[in-house]
Amino acid sequence: MRAIAIIFRRELASYFATPLAYVFIVIFLVMAGALTFFVGNFFDRGQADLQSFFTFHPWLYLFLIPALSMRLWAEERKTGTIELFLTLPVTTAQAVIGKFLAAWAFTGIALALTFPLWLTVLFLGSPDNGVIVASYLGSFLMAGAFLAVGAAVSALTKNQVIAFVLAAAVSFLFIASGTPIVLAPLQAWLPAGIVSMIGSYSFLSHFLGITRGVLELPDVIFFASIIGVFLFANTLLVEWKKAD
Repeated sequence: MRAIAIIFRRELASYFATPLAYVFIVIFLVMAGALTFFVGNFFDRGQADLQSFFTFHPWLYLFLIPALSMRLWAEERKTGTIELFLTLPVTTAQAVIGKFLAAWAFTGIALALTFPLWLTVLFLGSPDNGVIVASYLGSFLMAGAFLAVGAAVSALTKNQVIAFVLAAAVSFLFIASGTPIVLAPLQAWLPAGIVSMIGSYSFLSHFLGITRGVLELPDVIFFASIIGVFLFANTLLVEWKKAD
């Protein structure tokens, strides 16, 4: 745990040592606000809730999280610092977990900075704060799943642009897998059980269930499982690619 904590502090500090952190946070806050007020019709809905805010989180993360995760391992491999990094007295798994937790914590900071929207809702009405807390937790869990996917993809290539595109593509599959666009064509030639299984991997359906105020254990286990599986894959990929 001490090794993971050291890597965590090192990586988190590195975000704020460059303009990257501030650019990411500003873009996230501006886009979240614009989508909430102009696309989600926050005021026109006349309801004291943050549904119009959280509805767009999967699509925000689809583009912003790959932009954050693409540098996690691709940059290390491109600059050649991965060899030096992995010669430190830490295991590959500790390095993977430490870097992931730092990126996840940074995303959590960006998400927490949206609190003025919550204050706005409290000023305008009497929202169900339990639903809002559950939605924030669900958004944070979903961000972790996106990051785990992006980190694993980043370990595949030295090119950050390729890592971004691949991570966005894989993330889109996880979002769209529960939508009729994907399921309708599959229903014609796959058994219903397999189609249902494919639909169950949708980030969108699990997250929207949480935003209704129902923080169920299966949804938490789903996101935790995605994080665990892709972190394990990330560890294997780093071990496989570190000799390249």
